[in-house]
Amino acid sequence: MKKLIKWILGIGSIFLCIVLAIGLIYGTKGYFLYQGVIKDNPLSQLVEGIESKQHYTPYEELPEFYIHAVVAVEDHRFQQHHGVDPIAICRAAWNDIKTLSFAEGGSTITQQLAKNLYFTQEKKLERKFAEIFVAFDLERNYTKKEILSLYVNTIYFGNGCYGIYDAAQKYFGKSPKELTPYESAMLAGIPNAPSAYSPSDNPELAEQRLRQVLKRMEACGVITKTEITNILEESPH
Repeated sequence: MKKLIKWILGIGSIFLCIVLAIGLIYGTKGYFLYQGVIKDNPLSQLVEGIESKQHYTPYEELPEFYIHAVVAVEDHRFQQHHGVDPIAICRAAWNDIKTLSFAEGGSTITQQLAKNLYFTQEKKLERKFAEIFVAFDLERNYTKKEILSLYVNTIYFGNGCYGIYDAAQKYFGKSPKELTPYESAMLAGIPNAPSAYSPSDNPELAEQRLRQVLKRMEACGVITKTEITNILEESPH
């Protein structure tokens, strides 16, 4: 038994050393990548450019239901973390190890915003570390409300729609502040897979995704089963 315990501890120590070495190597590469993009395009300038756009929708004009829906499906610990969610990262890493892929990233809303501002969808470890450094900058310099509004004004909703204003106009012919709970939940679910969940292209899949959003909101304690039933009654189908 003692030999088995020693063997397990030995394997664990080797694995930990490998993980730390990989983290050091790619973390360093990521830091230099971060330094480069920040130097070429200062964060404050990018943010000012986004906020100055004609149809930029500030936090105060976002429906409360939409805000709750986005946080529930994208990053339910958004208010608690400082840019990175260690719990989500560990869960994603474990799932990635089991599937031998990088299918999950454990990204917070802040990290996703960092990626939208500076990086591509390319799944490289150095890019992931660089994204984390930008996320820390965002959290240091902007409030949670500012980060969330920047996020929903830059994400892709399919059909050429970037940002919540264009999406609300395209799919429902109204401004974001006029969205109903049903419409808000629908839009909150689209960015996960814009082509698949587009209400105009795939209404059935969009409806399924909407139900997932509502279930997630219920699991987070934001709404009740009764409220879900009432919201689904809005469905045009």
